[in-house]
Amino acid sequence: MIAIYKHSVDGLHKLDQPVDGCWINAINPSPAEIQWLQALEVPPDYITYPLDQDERARTERENGEVLIVLRIPHYQGHAADIPFITVPLGIIISNRYLITICKYESEILDEFASGKKRDLSTAKRNRFVLRLLLSAASKYLSYLREINKMVDALEDQLQLSTRNKEVLELLKYQKSLTFFTTALKSNELMMERLYRSQLFKAFPEDEDLLEDVLTENQQAIEMTNISSNILSSMMDAFASIISNNLNGVMKFLAAITIVLSLPALVASFYGMNVSLPFENLPYSFMIILGLSLLLAVAVAILFVKRDWF
Repeated sequence: MIAIYKHSVDGLHKLDQPVDGCWINAINPSPAEIQWLQALEVPPDYITYPLDQDERARTERENGEVLIVLRIPHYQGHAADIPFITVPLGIIISNRYLITICKYESEILDEFASGKKRDLSTAKRNRFVLRLLLSAASKYLSYLREINKMVDALEDQLQLSTRNKEVLELLKYQKSLTFFTTALKSNELMMERLYRSQLFKAFPEDEDLLEDVLTENQQAIEMTNISSNILSSMMDAFASIISNNLNGVMKFLAAITIVLSLPALVASFYGMNVSLPFENLPYSFMIILGLSLLLAVAVAILFVKRDWF
């Protein structure tokens, strides 16, 4: 899907054909749409690189056109094997257009396309790119807060759990944090390369905005590392807790088995076809039943005092 946008005095408008100073947003383009993009005199590799799921963050320059590949966070859903992953976003800066290419729908691009971003112009391509980079770093922080909330909810369930289900849920978020850490470090190297270049030094505002992007990205890296370390320690601790909970259940069942076996033991003795005490008394059954229960209660009290129950 390809959408074309351009800012004017009264806001963001959607166009049918590209014009100078517009933004072309391509989401999972079809082969026909890729040919249409190539007709805009964009290097073919600049279009196909961002569609590779494993493409790393980097920059390229060819014939005055710049390609920036950025790794952005993507939420796949709670039921997915890995709820949060990272995907490449390609940003092409040409003399006439600004083109973004991504294989997946992105909340970051949706926010820009909705016109919710203030003081933004598609004609100011460099500043538009910097705002994209800043939004990507902020989205990492937002998703990190969501991961921490989900981990806290799982932590409450794990305290009484005897199953591996909750630990496996934590493992899913551990994988997400690993993806985040790798992508953020790759983005940092790419942004430092941009900072050393002359691309965003034409205006002081752009240079300051790039510094804000680097700061936000560094904050996301630190928060991801902290969350990852906490989650790793938590998984080790809760693995032991689950084992202890299971041992407690087994201990309880063993104690119950011993206590219940005592009346059965007495009953088995009195099932023998031999002379036994109390057999001629009128209340022999009640006496034997009382003795059995008394023995079971005494053993149960002993187990409780020794914390075996």
